[in-house]
Amino acid sequence: MAAITKQDWVAQVLRERIIAGQYARGDKLKQAELAAELGVSITPVREALLTLQAEGYVGGNPHKGLIVPHLVAGQVREIYDLRLMLERELTAIAVARITPGRFRELQDLQRDVARAIEAGDLLAVRTANVRFHFGLYAMAERPQTLHFVRVLWSKYPFTAQDTRSDRPNRMRHEHDDILAHIADDDPSGAVEAMVAHIRSGWREGGHGLVV
Repeated sequence: MAAITKQDWVAQVLRERIIAGQYARGDKLKQAELAAELGVSITPVREALLTLQAEGYVGGNPHKGLIVPHLVAGQVREIYDLRLMLERELTAIAVARITPGRFRELQDLQRDVARAIEAGDLLAVRTANVRFHFGLYAMAERPQTLHFVRVLWSKYPFTAQDTRSDRPNRMRHEHDDILAHIADDDPSGAVEAMVAHIRSGWREGGHGLVV
């Protein structure tokens, strides 16, 4: 496997942060600040941001600064419908291909989700949730579909949560349900559990994304 370049690594980090909602809509991504934070030079950050702009993760003028795009309210339902369709497909293919070793990887990712919930760190919960979903979807080995789903997540609105919300715990149980169906060799049950999980996030978020 080819070694990952600094540009690719920076792009990977920024994609995850955007998907997890670490940056607010309209936040300007400043090259010098990102380079200092990530411990790299300006060049890989600049090239990574241009890649993310081409992919739709960021927008704006590279000479004036790139920002996390604002949401277009009328597009949210379409994004949700596309997510449901594509993530159902990726889950079905991934579950059909899963091996015991990969299943243990998913269990480890779910333990990260649980630890973040117990720590009460919402950003860490979101990040762990992203890693769980995309860890599973990557097992389908459909890189183009996976890319489209990542872009859809980056365009999906996070809904602010009351700190007393029990949604993270419900999300954890929904993940556990997906894993239980996989462990029971019930692929159709795992797919339907994923669909139910996505739908509950949409419903409880008031048509925004809650983890």
